[in-house]
Amino acid sequence: MCNTCGCNVTPGNEHLVRADGKHALTEDGRAAVTVLQGLLSENDHQAAHNREHFDHHGVLALNLMSSPGAGKTSLLEATIEALGGEFRIAVIEGDLETENDAERIRAKGVPAIQIATGSACHLDAHLVHTALHHLDLDGIDLLFIENVGNLVCPASFDLGQHRNIALLSVPEGDDKPAKYPVMFRTADLVLCTKADLLSVLPEFQPERAEGYLRQLASAAPFEIVSTRPGGNLEPWLQWLRDERQAQRARLTLDHAAGAQGGGHHHHDHHQGHQHAHDHQHG
Repeated sequence: MCNTCGCNVTPGNEHLVRADGKHALTEDGRAAVTVLQGLLSENDHQAAHNREHFDHHGVLALNLMSSPGAGKTSLLEATIEALGGEFRIAVIEGDLETENDAERIRAKGVPAIQIATGSACHLDAHLVHTALHHLDLDGIDLLFIENVGNLVCPASFDLGQHRNIALLSVPEGDDKPAKYPVMFRTADLVLCTKADLLSVLPEFQPERAEGYLRQLASAAPFEIVSTRPGGNLEPWLQWLRDERQAQRARLTLDHAAGAQGGGHHHHDHHQGHQHAHDHQHG
């Protein structure tokens, strides 16, 4: 974990390590491994609660992760334009400061809750839980959680999402899956964004980027997309439709199982949490 930046402590979980908090073993919550383990455990507990909350309301929650500037907000804007008449969409935005991204989303007529993380370089389940108090989940089909731009820390914190989407933009270079394996290994879908720049950046080879992804033993779909006019977003849009349909089918089965005597409910989700020793240091 990043002891240097203290990213294991966020505004959402700092109450656990401050003063008389449950895990207040050190002054700043950074040094002790036991504190870190406690925070990750508390995070996973809250994430499970978030996921149950999403399922109860029939909301498909999607965690978008990438480096800064890879095009997460632009992708959301284009997605809202394409699917706004098909699905009820809401967005949780995570940034260190400003409401810039949330304002862009609201301009599309969609509710957006901005989370300012301060010094924390990722969202956590507690922060997402707080944001949910400001959303009417009964009026949402798809909830996009735009994580803080960072290819390291967000991969280690489960938010309660059902699926992880990692963006890799053409200007970044095609070797990012090799350099940041934890992030791309957690992805259920990898989107190669800003594909309109491939013609002017021939050194980026999509097949090489996908090759690095496969070397991580990942079977996640790798789709090439662009939000520019004339660009192709259909693989992404169809993936969303398929995931939403699969979730509805799963929830129907869970409901039927519960009605027949409280059988074990199967929650098919991809956990973003990784053990502390897997966490990369920049």
